[in-house]
Amino acid sequence: MSTLESGAATKQVTVSVNGTERSAEVEPRLLLVHFLRGEGLKGVHVGCDTTSCGACTVLLDGTPIKSCTFFAVQADGREITTVEGLAPAGGLHPIQEGFHEEHGLQCGFCTPGMMLTSKALLEENPDPSDEEIRWALSGQICRCTGYMNIVKAVQYAAKKMGEEASA
Repeated sequence: MSTLESGAATKQVTVSVNGTERSAEVEPRLLLVHFLRGEGLKGVHVGCDTTSCGACTVLLDGTPIKSCTFFAVQADGREITTVEGLAPAGGLHPIQEGFHEEHGLQCGFCTPGMMLTSKALLEENPDPSDEEIRWALSGQICRCTGYMNIVKAVQYAAKKMGEEASA
């Protein structure tokens, strides 16, 4: 018998995910990663369940968090961005374009977390050094590719975003 069937208390949670309000009755112990995947957002991945790999990274009010150890009830009333919300309609975000152009991905499992962490970095620091990019991404693990192309992808995005801001 599940906790819900046994009459355990649930809580109404309402969050804005990628600009769309979503509400659900959830168990207080439901992790945000499972809430989001249950809402059809499959870009957030379950990797290690210990915050070590970063595959579950989402932006909470613009700040990267590891959703595998964050309860959905903690996100109530807040703004969540997943990789599905990164791209503008009909195009790619410069970060996505950078990962494509600079070959910053292979299997793609870690890529959503890398992209979202990069977005937060570039909003805070539009022209980061290689060292600053590596430090920002230090909570993300990629098992398929070297980090050199990921750093190049973030540099590409920074340059493109800078050009777009000047235009």
